[in-house]
Amino acid sequence: MAPKGKIGTKGKKQIHEENEATLKFYTRVILGANTIYAAVNLLLYNTSFWTWLLLLFALVIYIGSYRSMAAMAKPAFAGDGSLLDGGIDLNMEQGMAEHLKDAILLTAIVQVLSTLSSYFWYLWLLAPARVLQLLWVNFLGPWFSSESSAPPEEANEKKQRRQERRQMKRF
Repeated sequence: MAPKGKIGTKGKKQIHEENEATLKFYTRVILGANTIYAAVNLLLYNTSFWTWLLLLFALVIYIGSYRSMAAMAKPAFAGDGSLLDGGIDLNMEQGMAEHLKDAILLTAIVQVLSTLSSYFWYLWLLAPARVLQLLWVNFLGPWFSSESSAPPEEANEKKQRRQERRQMKRF
C-alpha cells in the first residue's frame, strides 16, 4: 500500500551523495566493459579496423554521456566548504540523466556481447528507435492528431454573441 501524505523530498546532501555513488557505478561499468572488450579482442581475435572503430564509437558515447551526467551533478560549495547545491538528481525518473544512463548501459551491453559476434553492434540501433518513439509520443503524435483550431473559434464566437445578447437583455 502506498504511503499517505506528501512524498518525501531529498536534501542537498543526500542528492550529492547519491550522485557520487551513481557516477562511481557508471565509471565501473564503463571500465569493465572496455576491459572485457579489449582483452577478448586483443588476446583471442585478430583485431581489425572495425574493432578499433567500434571501440572508438563506444568511447565517444561513454565520454559524452558520462561528462554530461557529471556536469549535471556538479555540486556548488560555499567559501567555507559547506554544500550550497547538490546538483541535479541523477536518479530522478523521467529526467535527461535517465536517458544518458540508458545510453551507457546499452553501449556496455552491446560492447560485451560483441566479443561473441560483431553483429551484436546492430543492437545499438535500439537507441535511435527509442529517440524516434519518444519524439513521436511527446511531440509529433499529439501535434498530428490535434484538431485544427478554426472550428473551436467559431463555437467561441457563437458563445460570445449569446453572452452579449443575454447581457443586453439584463440591462
